[in-house]
Order: sequence, then structure tokens, then C-alpha cells
Amino acid sequence: MRLLVLGGTVFLGRAVARRALAAGHDVTCAARGSSGDPVEGARFVRVDRDDPDGLAGLTGDFDAVVDVARHPARVRHAIRSLAGRVGHVTFVSSGSAYADTSTPHQRVDTAPLLGPAPPDAEDPWQSAEAYGACKVSCERLLVDAFGADNVFLCRAGLIVGPEDPIGRFEYWLRRAARGGEVLVPGTPDDLVQLVDVRDLADWIVDAAQRRLAGAFDGTGEPMRRADFLAGLLGAGLSDAGLLGAGLSDAGLPGAGLPDAGLPGEAATLSYVPQEFLLAHGVAPWSGPRSLPIWLPVPEYAGFMSRDVAPSLAAGLRPRPLAETARDTAGWLAAGGAGARIGLTEAEETDLLNAWR
Repeated sequence: MRLLVLGGTVFLGRAVARRALAAGHDVTCAARGSSGDPVEGARFVRVDRDDPDGLAGLTGDFDAVVDVARHPARVRHAIRSLAGRVGHVTFVSSGSAYADTSTPHQRVDTAPLLGPAPPDAEDPWQSAEAYGACKVSCERLLVDAFGADNVFLCRAGLIVGPEDPIGRFEYWLRRAARGGEVLVPGTPDDLVQLVDVRDLADWIVDAAQRRLAGAFDGTGEPMRRADFLAGLLGAGLSDAGLLGAGLSDAGLPGAGLPDAGLPGEAATLSYVPQEFLLAHGVAPWSGPRSLPIWLPVPEYAGFMSRDVAPSLAAGLRPRPLAETARDTAGWLAAGGAGARIGLTEAEETDLLNAWR
């Protein structure tokens, strides 16, 4: 298969290219090249997707293309350049494309979508809704251009794993390693939903080979927050080097549950109500002074509780959380790093003291 990855130099794009190369496919990555390098073995073509003719350097036909764009204009430019030259299209959309974030356990075939972004909307980061609307616009452009039978719409959820540049999952890995009293948002039964980048990449390459079409949620099954944290604390992070000098910050000693084989002070979990956190200026999801991978309920009770039975039936195979934790910890210990987000140690201590 001759595969074109529009991107291919960062996180999911790199994982897709790596998986396709391992399967013996011919891979071309087209990107600016300013955010990273393509994986070894892929052909790299430097492009500017903001230029209507920016893909002119891509020649020949492709059996499949994978696009992760969020700007509708870039999708329009790609359609203009690639029409008639591509057999199958995978578009990595987002769970943010859904209009209803509050209803739990929605399925892809019945969940309502946001309306498309206005034609002149080119700032998907303006808000979560603007981002979702831009993704909806991209979806519609590709289906209209290539036909519904040739387009796989992968509405990705929270993607984690090695080479993650965002740092949401990393926050909880580092926090598990530090041990002591851990401030946890909400309740043990709040849901968390994520997918390992390598599992999503495997599915995308397999979908291109099988010419899978239609819309699917690209995320794993939801789990209780208590099970998410237990999976991190019991993942054998010491074996991956997370607790060693290669990863620990100054003042960030290794720790874990005594019966999990991790050295140091045991971690204890203190669940703090979301109302208290919001009243004390703690941001949900991401960013500074935040608790990553947390969203207030009931407003966002549907965001990390998708019913993914159709995706599992279509070939998505999520790996155990502990494996993702160990491998991500190993990448971090080897020098990888995403964005440092979340609460600082001092902020967490102050909040716990205020809560008590």
C-alpha cells in the first residue's frame, strides 16, 4: 500500500507512519517539518498547507491518505491537490465534534454533531466548540469530495502514550511516582476514557488496508477514576525507570503502593469535590493550575463515557493501561517530555490543607 500521511512528524502521525512501515507499506509524510522529524524509512516532502498550492510537490497516486488537520482551509487545499489520486481517506476527527457533552454512554451512530464552522472560521483553538465545529467542517468536506464509502472518520478521544507532547497522562505518572497524599478530583466512580497512540495507529493502518468507511469513536472503553489511578500505581513503574534519577525532578522522590513493588512512601488518594476545586481556581482538563483528565459533571458526563462497542467490533484493540503506563514512563525516563501542566507540588499542598 502506498500511504500518504499529511503530517507524520508528531505523535499520532509518527505512530501511523511507524506502524505502516513495520507492515511493509510505502510511506510518504508531508509536513512543514518544523514540529519534528518523520520516522526513519518514510519519504519526507516539505509542504505548506496554508498555501493553496502547498501540496504541489506530492506526485503520483496513493492507495490511502491519513489526515489529522483541524483547519478547514487546509483540507480544502488537500482535496484540490489530491482529488482523483487517492483511493481511501482516513480523517482523524475528534470527540469534540459531538454537540451533547452531558449525556453518558452515547454511541457514534446516534450522537448529534455540532454544526459546521462558518466558512471563514480558521481559528480552531478559539474554544472547544470552535475546535469541534472545525473538525465537523473537515469531515463534511472530505466525505463530499471522496464519497462516504471511501472515508473513515476516526473521532479520537484522549490520546496518550510515548511521545505525547501534551503532558496530561504524564502528570498522573509523575504524581504517582512522587507518592504521598494525592489530590484527586471528583469521586472514585467518575469515568476516564483514553486510547494508547499505538493502538489508534494500528487501527488506522488496518482500516486503510481494509478500506473501512464510516464514523467511529477512536478511544478505549471508559474506566472508573479509581481503576485508572490503580492502574498507574500498580504498573511496575520502577522497572521502567520512572522512579530513577533519569526522570524524577528535584524534590520529586520515587513512591508507590507498598504491595505494588514500588519503593518509597506509599501514595494515598484524597478525593476532593469538584465544587471545591472550581471555587479555588483549579482548571479542568489541561493547562497550568489544572487537574488533567478531569472534567466537571454533569456538564461533561458524556465526554469520557463513549460507548465504543462499534469501534471494538471494527477492529480497535486497546492494550492494558499498565502497559501504556510502563512504556510512557520508559520514554520519559529516556529523556522524553511533554508539556509540564497540572498542579505544582506547592499548589497541591495548599489545596489539600484548605480542603482539610
